[in-house]
Amino acid sequence: MTETISNVQILKPQALTAEAFSAFGDVIEANEQAKKLEINNGYTQRYHDLALVDVNDNDGHPLINIFRSTPLAQPIAIRMMERHPKGSQAFIPLGPNPYLVVVAPKGDFDISKLAVFIANSNQGVNYHKGTWHHFCLALYEESDFLVVDRGGSGDNCDVVELDGSLIIAQS
Repeated sequence: MTETISNVQILKPQALTAEAFSAFGDVIEANEQAKKLEINNGYTQRYHDLALVDVNDNDGHPLINIFRSTPLAQPIAIRMMERHPKGSQAFIPLGPNPYLVVVAPKGDFDISKLAVFIANSNQGVNYHKGTWHHFCLALYEESDFLVVDRGGSGDNCDVVELDGSLIIAQS
């Protein structure tokens, strides 16, 4: 949802749900909709196959990383977006804080199609290959994220610079 005030556009985050986010990627969370398996003699519940890790282009391989994100000053002006044309990229929070997810559909970047979601600390996201997204937007305090993405040859990051006229307002 957007509203325009002079030359600034205000973006208001919506709740992160699998349905609302499906055009951009997968929501990674242990919930009743996930396929659940009991393993380890019933002592462990496995929430199974929660995201498609897509990293095989140009002999790619999965990387497992930890990203530490520092919150930006509020309100947040969107000054850039990026995409990874050769692989998916998953972010799983490792702490108790919510965070913001800013995305736009695959293909040529279209600023009018930006969407903003607020993710709870028990929700991760997996961006589909080619989905435009902002870097991880931690809220309230520095936050760590487990990140699964692509390693391998070839340039796998396209960036567009924006003028900051899109502002995220959380109220």
